[in-house]
Amino acid sequence: MSGFLQQVNAAFDRAAAFTPHDPTLLAHIKACNAVYYTSFPLKRDGGTIEVIHAWRAEHSQHKSPTKGGIRYSMNVSDDEVMALAALMTYKCAIVDVPFGGAKGGVKIDRRKYSEAELERITRRYTFELVRKNFIGPGIDVPAPDYGTSSKEMAWIADTYASLAGGELDALACVTAKPLAQGGIRGRTEATGRGVYFGLREVCDSDAEMRPLGLTRGLAGKTVVVQGLGNVGFHAAKFLQQAGAIIVGIAEYDGAITSRKGLDVEAVAAHREEHGTVIGFPGATNIANTLDGLEIECDILIPAALEHQLTADNAPRIKAKIIAEAANGPMTTEAEAILEQKGILILPDIWLNAGGVIVSYFEWLKNLSHVRFGRMEKRYEEGAFRRVLKAIEQSTGTTFPEAEARAITEGPSEEDLVNSGLEESLSSAYHQMREIRERQVKERVNLRTAAFISAIDKVARSYVDMGIFP
Repeated sequence: MSGFLQQVNAAFDRAAAFTPHDPTLLAHIKACNAVYYTSFPLKRDGGTIEVIHAWRAEHSQHKSPTKGGIRYSMNVSDDEVMALAALMTYKCAIVDVPFGGAKGGVKIDRRKYSEAELERITRRYTFELVRKNFIGPGIDVPAPDYGTSSKEMAWIADTYASLAGGELDALACVTAKPLAQGGIRGRTEATGRGVYFGLREVCDSDAEMRPLGLTRGLAGKTVVVQGLGNVGFHAAKFLQQAGAIIVGIAEYDGAITSRKGLDVEAVAAHREEHGTVIGFPGATNIANTLDGLEIECDILIPAALEHQLTADNAPRIKAKIIAEAANGPMTTEAEAILEQKGILILPDIWLNAGGVIVSYFEWLKNLSHVRFGRMEKRYEEGAFRRVLKAIEQSTGTTFPEAEARAITEGPSEEDLVNSGLEESLSSAYHQMREIRERQVKERVNLRTAAFISAIDKVARSYVDMGIFP
C-alpha cells in the first residue's frame, strides 16, 4: 500500500489529465508549500520529562489564510499532515471557501495524558506555531480534528491572544471555539450535518439511485457508521431523524449490529457509561471493528481514520453507497475494487466539508465582530408580520397564534449557518455531477470530478494573479 500523500497525488494526477492546464502550473498546485516540524519537552504530572513531536503543513497559499485541523494521534507524521493539507486545499476549492489548505498534528495518544498535560502540550504547540508564523487570522487558521475538540481550540485562542499584543482579530486565529470565546452556533455538528445534507441530496436523485436498485429518499435505507465520534454521531443522528435505519455502529474496540435498528443516542449514552459500545442491549457484538464495515447495508459511513477500506476487505463490502465522512478512509486499491462492484462512492473532499464551511462562517463572524442574524432578525420578523396581517385583512381569516409565530419568526444564527452549509454542499454536488456528465465517455467518477473542479478553481486563482499565463 502506497503512502497517504502518494495516494492523494495519484487522485490529483488522474483528474489533472482531464484539464487543459499547463503541466508546470499543475505541479505547482500539487506541491506542498511549507512543512514545519517541531519537538518540545513536556513535564508530566509525575515530574518526568517527555519529548513531544508535532507538525504543521501549509499546502497552498493561493488563498489566505490557510485552513485545516489539528489532530492528536500516534499516526501523525509529515506524510499524513501533508496529505491532509492537500485534501484541505481541494476541499475548500470544491465548496468555494476562500482558504488555502493546511493541517497539523501532535504525535500523542491523548488517552494517556491528563487534562493539565494536554493543556500544556496545546499551549506550547501554539507558541511554536506563533514563533514560526504558522498561525494567525490572515495566515493559518486551525480547527479541531481527530483527538481534539473545542477545548483545545479555546486554549489555542487564549495562547495566541496573549502573544498577539492586543490584536483586534485575535479570536479569528482558530475556529470551532466555545460560543463564549467567539465560536458559532452549529459548528459542533457541522461536519456530521454536512454528511447528512450530502447524502440527502444524492439519495434524492433518481439518476443516482436507479443503477443501485434503490428508491429515492433516505427513509428506510439501512446505514452502518464506523466511528461514533463527533462526525459519526451527528451524521447517524440526522440520518436516523430522516427515517434511515442505523443497523451497525463500529468503534475502535469492536462493533454492534441489529437489523431492527440502533438508537444512536442510546448507544452513545451506553458508551459514555461503559466506555464501549459492546454489550448494548438488543445488539449483536462483533469483536473486530473492521468486520463492522462488512455488515450488509445500503449506506456505509466510514467516519474514523484513513485507510480503513483496503484491498483486503473491499471484496467483502456489501454496501451500495460509501459516504466518506473521514479523510482518506479508503486506499486507491480498495476504490478500484469497490467501483468494479458498482458501489457509489461519495468522496471525502466534498462530503465532509461541512466543518470547514461553518469554520469559514465563524472566521467571518470573528472578523466582523457581530453575531449572524443580530442586525436583521427582528426587522425581518416585523416585515413578515406586516405581510401576514395584510393577508389576514384581505382574506378575512386569522392565523392561530402558534402558526403565525412559526411563519413570521426570523432566522437565528444557527438557521443561517445551516442554510449556508446546505447551499454550499448542494451547489458543489451539482458542479461535480455536471463535470462527471461531461466526461461520461471516460467514466469519470465523483472523486475525479471533485478533483477536476478543485484544480480548475485553484488554477484560475493563479492565472488571475498573473503568476501563470
